[in-house]
Amino acid sequence: MKTILCFGDSNTWGYSPSLERRYNESERWTMLLQSQLPNEYRIIEEGLNSRTTVFEDPFEAGKKGLDYLFPCLGSHHPDLVIIMLGTNDLKSRFNVTASDISKGAAKLVELAKNFNPGFMNQAPEVLLISPAHVLELDNGKEGWDGAQAKSEQFAHYYELRSKELGCHFLDAAKFIEPCKKEGIHWLPEEHIKLANKLSQLIPTILPLN
Repeated sequence: MKTILCFGDSNTWGYSPSLERRYNESERWTMLLQSQLPNEYRIIEEGLNSRTTVFEDPFEAGKKGLDYLFPCLGSHHPDLVIIMLGTNDLKSRFNVTASDISKGAAKLVELAKNFNPGFMNQAPEVLLISPAHVLELDNGKEGWDGAQAKSEQFAHYYELRSKELGCHFLDAAKFIEPCKKEGIHWLPEEHIKLANKLSQLIPTILPLN
């Protein structure tokens, strides 16, 4: 059995931009991926709304990804860690650049790559996904000033960090678009796209043989 930890934010949790609910197991990308992979792969869903990479949110407690990742790795001992975070770091209250956000993601990659309890054969493989872009819309959302332009720089910096750390890389913005009315979260068809892409990619990163 190969265990895959999907560590992300609300777009991993399955937040619907239009229905004010969580997508069900036949809609969100993590469980769609599980259904497409052979039975020898096991997906661990670890999405949290408003999760950041390394930043402490002054208004929402418990959202700092760096604090949660280590015990999460200890709970599941994954063979592959998929990290897709950074969107919430775009909030204007953090006042950081796209480069800074990529360095936060890199801290998570380093932690995962160095996780190796003595009885594990090796540390997990890591796939760093550069998040999809966000849209700045006149929809009443506060606190996202300048977010779109920064999100459009993600792929450049995330790929640099991936090369520096020797982990796998995927640019979600090449095939995923946020809801055009809400600007941050994904409609169901985008979850299908990510599941389809990952179902092809994962066996090349984590072969069963």
